[in-house]
Amino acid sequence: MDQNIKGQPNKLPVQGAGSAREKILAAVAQNQPELSELPDIGFLTGDTVNVQEKFITTLTTIGGKVFQVNTFDEIKALIPQHFNTENRVVSTLTELNDIAELNTGNIIDPHTLEDIELSVIRAHFAVAENGAVWVTEQVMGQRVLPFICQHLAVVINAQDVVPTMHEAYKRIAMEHYGFGTFIAGPSKTADIEQSLVLGAHGPRSMTVFLLG
Repeated sequence: MDQNIKGQPNKLPVQGAGSAREKILAAVAQNQPELSELPDIGFLTGDTVNVQEKFITTLTTIGGKVFQVNTFDEIKALIPQHFNTENRVVSTLTELNDIAELNTGNIIDPHTLEDIELSVIRAHFAVAENGAVWVTEQVMGQRVLPFICQHLAVVINAQDVVPTMHEAYKRIAMEHYGFGTFIAGPSKTADIEQSLVLGAHGPRSMTVFLLG
């Protein structure tokens, strides 16, 4: 191979690279399968009858708790009964300002949240079939807030419970968000000696206040 003046081998041009790529893409385009309509999965739509009761049963089964309430005053009365409010309580809900520290995402350093006893946030909606709730940055404030706390409480409007994950994904299909997640029950794992442990890598409990 020829050497340049610095003793390095000269780079030879690759002949026909562009045309080869175009031939491959053209061949792929010419061999596309025929378009077919998406299958009808309407039969997977869940039953909306007693959907709140189904959600309560499912979440309770996987270790969570549900309280049906009509007002935020009821929530404020229940929180001291079930959680140690002498420790740090943080919420994203202005309705709970008098019993909790307000956090709307203005805390930049998540390490300052390491000592939270209870986080109270709102969820967009819940799913009856698996007891999950859907939350995004819009309602969780600081991203770490639902996961760094000892106990998590979530407020959901009772009418915002969908039967299955099919309705759930249909509902979020066109949404725009930076971060979102489904949370179902308290943190748990059975990896160690096949023994179920709650609160292994997140909140030790999950409580849902089903509002109205």
